[in-house]
Amino acid sequence: MTIPEPASAFGPAGALVLPIFPLPDITLFPHSVIPLHVFEARYRAMVTDALARDRRLCITRLLPGYEARYVGKPPVALVAGAGEIVRWERLPTGRFNILVAGRSRVRIETEQPTDTLYRVVRARVLADEPPATDVSALMARVRAACRQLLEALDRPRDLADGLLEEAGADPGRLADRAAAAFVPDADVRQELLETLAVEARLARLSAALEGLLGSLRKRGKPE
Repeated sequence: MTIPEPASAFGPAGALVLPIFPLPDITLFPHSVIPLHVFEARYRAMVTDALARDRRLCITRLLPGYEARYVGKPPVALVAGAGEIVRWERLPTGRFNILVAGRSRVRIETEQPTDTLYRVVRARVLADEPPATDVSALMARVRAACRQLLEALDRPRDLADGLLEEAGADPGRLADRAAAAFVPDADVRQELLETLAVEARLARLSAALEGLLGSLRKRGKPE
């Protein structure tokens, strides 16, 4: 889908103060959109407040072992996705369905004191490190692997066209959109989110996609 332009600045200059939405296995990449159902009281309050302000929030991964401290302040990954709520629906129960567009990678620097039910952090935007060499071959590998994955799953190959073609010639955007759509493993997604060097991100992504494709093909072979 076409991702709406940001309503407020997410540029690299300065720091952002953002509420955080920690989740076990969800990764918000720049240039991608994720749907979320918000049901906990503290996060319903967070969404209500965000909609009244600038609609910005930070989605970060809960680290292993979070269960014992979930109701408090469990540890989270310091590299996270900053995004903007671009669509929302408040349900009669007070819950929300929201659509969050990823705008940038951020590094959480400090947690801010707050009287809210939810946590608030100070974070700094992380910029991509552009490739030093031609990465067109890596980009072609990623595009081909995505189409082959769809074929292996008996899905039309052209489903990838809109998703990937919207990235154009921007290798960082292509890597993020493909990772968001095709990488199921939460550890690999977090690794890709933390990889600022675009060439290294594309290489890791293509290896992950091709590994997944090989596993699917092996599983599909008759005994």
